[in-house]
Amino acid sequence: MHLSGLLIGVLLTLGLAAVRAQAATPTGDEMATAKKWAAEYLGPSAPPPFSFIYAGRPSADLLPAWKPERVTRRLDRNRRELVLTWTDPATGLALRCVAIEYRDFPTLEWTLYLKNTGPADTPIIENLQALDIHVARGPRSEFLLHHNVGSPASPRDYSPLETPLGPNATARISAAGGRPTNSDLSYFNLAWGSEGMIVVVGWPGQWAATFDRDAETGIHLRAGQELTHFRLHPGEEVRSPLIVLQAWKGDWVRGQNLWRRWMMAHAMPRPGGKLPPPQMVASSSRAYEEMKHADEANQILHIDRYLEEGLKIDTWWMDAGWYVQQKGWPQTGTWEVDPARFPHGFKPISDHAHARGVKILVWFEPERVAEGTWLAENHPEWILGGKKGGLLDLGNPEAWRWLVDHVDRLLTDNGIDVYRQDFNMDPLPFWQANDAPDRQGITEIKHVMGYLAYWDELRRRHPAMLIDSCASGGRRNDLETMRRAVPLWRSDYAYEPIGHQCQTYGISLWLPYYGTGTVATANAPYYGGGWTPVEPYAFWSNAAPSLGCGVDVRVPNLDYAALRRLFGQWREISPCYYGDYYPLTPTSQEDSVWIAWQLDRPEKDDGVVQAFRRPKCPEETLTVKLRGLDPQARYTVQNVDGSNQQQRSGRELMEAGLPITIQEPPGAAVITYRRIR
Repeated sequence: MHLSGLLIGVLLTLGLAAVRAQAATPTGDEMATAKKWAAEYLGPSAPPPFSFIYAGRPSADLLPAWKPERVTRRLDRNRRELVLTWTDPATGLALRCVAIEYRDFPTLEWTLYLKNTGPADTPIIENLQALDIHVARGPRSEFLLHHNVGSPASPRDYSPLETPLGPNATARISAAGGRPTNSDLSYFNLAWGSEGMIVVVGWPGQWAATFDRDAETGIHLRAGQELTHFRLHPGEEVRSPLIVLQAWKGDWVRGQNLWRRWMMAHAMPRPGGKLPPPQMVASSSRAYEEMKHADEANQILHIDRYLEEGLKIDTWWMDAGWYVQQKGWPQTGTWEVDPARFPHGFKPISDHAHARGVKILVWFEPERVAEGTWLAENHPEWILGGKKGGLLDLGNPEAWRWLVDHVDRLLTDNGIDVYRQDFNMDPLPFWQANDAPDRQGITEIKHVMGYLAYWDELRRRHPAMLIDSCASGGRRNDLETMRRAVPLWRSDYAYEPIGHQCQTYGISLWLPYYGTGTVATANAPYYGGGWTPVEPYAFWSNAAPSLGCGVDVRVPNLDYAALRRLFGQWREISPCYYGDYYPLTPTSQEDSVWIAWQLDRPEKDDGVVQAFRRPKCPEETLTVKLRGLDPQARYTVQNVDGSNQQQRSGRELMEAGLPITIQEPPGAAVITYRRIR
């Protein structure tokens, strides 16, 4: 009996440890589901998971008669590429589906390429749906779609949404204005019972997705570029949006953490071969209305003031307005460093920063061209909108080559470490106005292909350079963009605490790395300088993996001791941003509630809980049940400042919960935990 009990205890301990180890790593069931999808959607006799109309006929009727070809190759130990090609013997249209099956995650992806290999224009290709599949559920569950608001610069940016999809229900979600996350994120988690499918559309343009429920137990999923109705000229090739599917079992938050881990393993930029580390950045943008009033001397002064006060910064951020302009920073199109304010370019600033272990970031917005600038005057043929300004056409090979070479020179000559690209316009009207009736969607496709190729070439020439994607905040956070860049300014809705708490809550479900700014003061104005109070509640409400500081360090009597303390605490917890993410409360914009979440690193046996008691919240104490811990282990739990240290078992923290008390609202609690060895 003793030996049997001991053995059972050992097996139970090992089993619980295995459960923890698998908390956000793929299970055999999940991998088997993804393998089933690969066979069902991409197998030799499977109907393809996409559709289109060609010369008035559906692709399902046409493809069986086209010449097929199937080629596989192993890209590395975790990825297998499958290329499926169908060629129309009559017109020469070749359709190529490039798919990747992952061996370390329950993930499948594909992109379509269409090329005219014939001697004449093709018939009309229309309604190209990169995703067109049917999903069935069990008889005792119902479909629930988890998705998120995009980044339209409001307190609701990134808010989680839930859309029930009962019998005969339909949900249609799309981009707005040609910027992919202008209104909604293009990331979806379709749940039914204790399993589900993550569906992601990677397209930095105008996409649309439809979820059509039938009357029984099925749902029809379609997604692609919103409008396609075009011919292809001889030799011309275009592509579709990227589609990614990922299986999960358990609960939908587990699915989100599988997604986060897949992103970090396979779908995030790695400048210099590594994921971008958490960073503290700083700028003078608030004081000088971006870079409108900046010059060489005051940029060096600000860098030195941060370091003199013991505020370690990783990157110095120089935003819009550094170029030749007469009407303010929106006058973009003359991409030369203003010689009046920066007679030696940025090299003296970057040399000064680099000597002190600080990188420099510089803002660009190459696609938007203002009237009267160098591009508008010298190359109106490159601009959709002509001499009066508009959109630089990245589908134009000459414009693309000029831009690559010109920006490459600016990066090299000025010692720029981080390239920041903004996009403060909706491109869709320009794309559509440039399309002939039989070429609808082509200008958008060519621009998207040029945009992605532009970044790929910059990354090839500067392999250690990080790219920051900005589009009036986070309006271009689709997956194809996020494979090449990170959003260091996630929203143009800035500083206000409750809105930013909710932004962190929502964006963390999908993107492990993102940034925003802080003045460590609630409701600080977008532009301004002078003395500001240091408020921990405001600081932690804006905390992010990349945190930009906008305090006015010219002021000698700021509470620099408090800032140093907050900077140091942020650095202590910042490695946890790459951990598994668990919401611990509902999300709400109300000022009378708590909000909290947890970031857990099972590989390191530690993590952090962040909780906020809002200004009118009457409850002093919130109890939250943690997730992902080892129930048999004991943990040291304490505030990030080292106070209120206690020991709790994993089981207690997960079942009874962790009480968090904040006596005076508003207030923030940052609580760390670490397994006791």
